[in-house]
Amino acid sequence: MTNKKYDTLVFIARLQPIHNAHVEIIRRALALTKELIIIIGSADQPRTYKNPFTYVERKLMLNNVLDQIGTGTTRVHIAPNIDTIYNDTAWMSRVQSIVSTNRLLTGKIGIIGHKKDNSTFYLNMFPQWEVEEVESLDALHATDVRDLYFRKDANLNFIRSVIPQPTMRWLEGWKDTPDFNQIIKEREFIDNYKRMWSGSPYPVNFVCVDACIVKSGHILMIKRRAEPGKGLLAMPGGYVNVNEKLVDAMIRELREETRLKVPEPVLKGSIVKQQMFDHPDRSSRGRVLTMVYYIDLGNGPLEKVKGGDDAATAGWVPISELTPDLCFEDHREIISELTGI
Repeated sequence: MTNKKYDTLVFIARLQPIHNAHVEIIRRALALTKELIIIIGSADQPRTYKNPFTYVERKLMLNNVLDQIGTGTTRVHIAPNIDTIYNDTAWMSRVQSIVSTNRLLTGKIGIIGHKKDNSTFYLNMFPQWEVEEVESLDALHATDVRDLYFRKDANLNFIRSVIPQPTMRWLEGWKDTPDFNQIIKEREFIDNYKRMWSGSPYPVNFVCVDACIVKSGHILMIKRRAEPGKGLLAMPGGYVNVNEKLVDAMIRELREETRLKVPEPVLKGSIVKQQMFDHPDRSSRGRVLTMVYYIDLGNGPLEKVKGGDDAATAGWVPISELTPDLCFEDHREIISELTGI
């Protein structure tokens, strides 16, 4: 193998879906390095308009593209990384671990990418690696591709010009799945929801509350009745009324959605901590801040609950079984942040 600038080069991307700019970065990376590590982000997320494809599906798309361009896939290592938007250190540690596992034992490491916006801030998070910055390769991003694709009357002709052929064939077949139609419903709901507030003279900030209630190794969760996130698990909660204190709104939403009969003084007295979660991208509905109350009811029999209001069902879920792909928005990350589990 001829001399390369790097021994190991790292490319981090969500690939939702993979498009021609991704392919060009991979081509350039392989020309610069002996080994390429591609880390696919947002793994283990539920299907949503923002994250429609699973890690396994994206890895399949990527391998099909690598086969087409003839890269010699023995030089390419692919690995997943989950989101932890409230813990950058944990995210960085996982990236470092992936690279440590897959890198050549010695030599120079770099990270490659295009600094397009705030979503690529991670390029500066690894000072031990040289940054190989790539100029903007295409005005169209994966967000734009999803916007064109997830429509009832989708015009695939334009998409074909920016998507590699193997990915395009996969997307054409995926249009006939129930998951595709569900994402269109969610997308239409989000568009209509934002349209209701489009006339506001100022950007709208919504304030919510959620209850993170644990007992005997279980957490109280509801299954969402409607869009967005229909069928996903969520902490009981909702919007704050204009005449409510936050803690009172939390108790009200908890009662409405779970029918939990624990007395209010016991609930308030069992609050371990409360924390505002305010990541700008935490909700597809817009800027939604939520105050979450962590309530520890100790050990003992689990109280009977029943879904109501916005909840199709309510129940106690073993925390060990609560995986991110089952949960609405950032609720699993919030639970991990509050409980340390």
